[in-house]
Amino acid sequence: MEILKVEDLCKTYGKGETLVKALDHVSFSVDKGEFVAIVGASGSGKSTLLHILGGVDHPTSGKVYVDGEDVYELSETNLAIFRRRQVGLIYQFYNLIPILNVKENMTLPILLDSKKVDETYLNELIETLGLKDRVNHLPNELSGGQQQRVSIGRALMNRPSLLLADEPTGNLDSKASREIIDLLKLSNKKYKQTIIMITHDHNLALAANRIITLDDGKIISDEKVR
Repeated sequence: MEILKVEDLCKTYGKGETLVKALDHVSFSVDKGEFVAIVGASGSGKSTLLHILGGVDHPTSGKVYVDGEDVYELSETNLAIFRRRQVGLIYQFYNLIPILNVKENMTLPILLDSKKVDETYLNELIETLGLKDRVNHLPNELSGGQQQRVSIGRALMNRPSLLLADEPTGNLDSKASREIIDLLKLSNKKYKQTIIMITHDHNLALAANRIITLDDGKIISDEKVR
């Protein structure tokens, strides 16, 4: 079942001689439950693509459909709701609130949406992420790997249509990186979570079941891993 469809997506900056094509007529689709890695050199357009998929940045032209809904036909109010409810974002630098503990950071998106926290699901996530003995700790009392686990939990709390990970291991050592990739694979299998991960590391990309390679804003390959 198709959950994401991208049609002829373009993103340009500047004009005339200074025109830069960050994305150049990109089209692809993703089925529910796929784990897709998007790879490419710095400047290839992969982060720009991720931000557009997440409703963070507007395309110059083209369409993005999530669950059949044309994302950029939404009003700004509904686009904000889309970002909050249908997209889970994991960043390289965690973006945790320093004065909130693990549990509070993970449940913040639910509370901001004025919704009731599913305590059973929260406790299951905390257990799965190996944070049971850290729930009352503040971010500065956690290791980098633990902080990234919290950010994964926060992203999963709303059961989003898309989990978007932007270089999620870029700030971690090799051991912590492998643990985070294993957790993403687990969420993909256990919760059937659709994941799109940006990485420059082709070895990490092999954890996904599909790899899309970008170069100069264009898709140059799209292959199944297994």
